[in-house]
Amino acid sequence: AGIVPELRVGTLHAGFVWEAAQIALLTDHELFDRYRRSSRKTRFRGTGKVADSGALKPGDYCVHVDHGIARFLGLRRITADGIESEYLLLEYAEGDRLYVPTDKLLLVERYDIPDDESVQLHKLGGASWERTKKRARKAILAVAQELLTLYASRETLPGIAFSPDNHYLRELENAFIHEETRDQTAAVEAVKRDMEQSRPMDRLVCGDVGFGKTEVAMRAAFKAVQDDRQVAVLCPTTILAEQHGETFSQRMREFPVTVEVLSRFRTPREQKDVLKRTAEGKVDILVGTHRLLSRDVRFSNLGLLVVDEEQ
Repeated sequence: AGIVPELRVGTLHAGFVWEAAQIALLTDHELFDRYRRSSRKTRFRGTGKVADSGALKPGDYCVHVDHGIARFLGLRRITADGIESEYLLLEYAEGDRLYVPTDKLLLVERYDIPDDESVQLHKLGGASWERTKKRARKAILAVAQELLTLYASRETLPGIAFSPDNHYLRELENAFIHEETRDQTAAVEAVKRDMEQSRPMDRLVCGDVGFGKTEVAMRAAFKAVQDDRQVAVLCPTTILAEQHGETFSQRMREFPVTVEVLSRFRTPREQKDVLKRTAEGKVDILVGTHRLLSRDVRFSNLGLLVVDEEQ
C-alpha cells in the first residue's frame, strides 16, 4: 500500500535538510538572525498592601487604614477561648499597642520613608489620623473634579483617527522575538483602539523594567508612521534616548522607516541636519531628550508623542 502524506500545521524553531528530497528549509528567524525566546516570568512585589507577614520586619513603620501610622513589633500568638491565633503587634504613640489578626492583613500597608525624614506615630483613638484622612479625601475629590473637567473637554476636541492594522504592522508584530504576555497584549490592543478613535488619545502604560513597554510604544509608533504621521519619543536621559534609538531602528530595519536621535551625543552639525529633515517630513520617528521641546524643533506632520517617564 502506498504512503498517504499527512499535512500538519505547526511551529518550526529551526530549519532542516531533507536529503532524500534534496530540500533545505530555513526559517525566517535564521535568515534574519532573530530567534523567538520565551519571556522571563517574574512576580512583581510592590510596596503596597502587606500580602503576608513576611513583607514586614520588626521595627518597620506601617499604616493601619483605621488607626494611622504605627511601628511593627512582630508576630504574636494569642490563645482566646481555647483557639490559638496569630496577630500583628503594632505600637502607637505613648506606648499604645494594637493586635491585628492575620486575616485582616489588607488593612495594613508598609510605610516607606526617606532615611533623613522623621516619623511621628499616631495616637490610638486620637483625632489626628481622622483629620489626615479628611484632608486626603478633599484633595482626591479636587483632583477627580479637575480630571473630569479636563477629559470632558478633550472628548469635544477633534483628533487623528488612524487606519486599522495593515499587513505591514502584522509583519512587524510577527517579528517580535518574545512571547507577548497577557498584559502586554492588552496594552497593545488598548492603544490601537485609542489611536483609531477620532478624538485625542491620552493612554498611560505602566509596568516594571522588562515588562515590554517599549514594544507597545514601537507598535503604536509604527501604526502612526503607516498613516504618514511623524512620531516624537521623549526620554528622560541621554543614555535612554540612545538605547531607544537603537531599539527602534533595529526593530524597523526591514521597513522604510527613518529613525533619528536628537541629544547632546550628536554634534551641532548632525543636530542641524536632523532638525532640517524633520521639518521637511523626512524623519519618521525622532527620539530625544528634553531637546525635543526646544523651539527650533519643528515637525512636518506630527501624529503621536510617546513620553518615557521613569519613576
